[in-house]
Amino acid sequence: MIYSVHGPLIHMEANIAVVECAGVGYRVQTSMTTQKTLKLGDEVTLYTHLNVREDAMELFGFASKNELSTFRMLIGISGVGPKVALAILSELSSEQLAMCISSSDSKTITRCNGVGPKLAQRIVLELKDKIRGISSTELPDSPNASVLTDTGNVSKAVAALAVLGYSAADVTPILSRLDPSMTVEQMIAATLRAMG
Repeated sequence: MIYSVHGPLIHMEANIAVVECAGVGYRVQTSMTTQKTLKLGDEVTLYTHLNVREDAMELFGFASKNELSTFRMLIGISGVGPKVALAILSELSSEQLAMCISSSDSKTITRCNGVGPKLAQRIVLELKDKIRGISSTELPDSPNASVLTDTGNVSKAVAALAVLGYSAADVTPILSRLDPSMTVEQMIAATLRAMG
């Protein structure tokens, strides 16, 4: 319903940002990752998710579409509500969470408030299913295709980006231009920058 809010940031507190739009202050719940990018008084844009419950309507906002997409995937998992999803995204960036999922690292996810070992394992299991279809056979034919299939970091980056909703066909041309000695996180960050 509300795609985004744009305007001056007029108030901030823990996990809350208030953005003034056409004279109305919208109270938006945010992750600490988003809050680190915000500065009081600046013009900001937050991509939003409206959560409607029987007793309340809550607006959640994020500095990037990637973070919003990750938030929506998380709340689609049984046992992960908006508050827990915010806690996860406050502790881990979208890229770090994608790395945890692609490497089956549920232990790191348990560092987040409200996430026990069983829930962390469920998050990894359910989101890993979304990237299970990604394999080197899906990489497009190109002069660099053999390099891509031989480079472990590139295949890990493809899998992690799949968690964020990007197809192998979209990210492979960008990854093929990157320095193969980069870390997986650097590859993910560079690809996201290139894709806008």
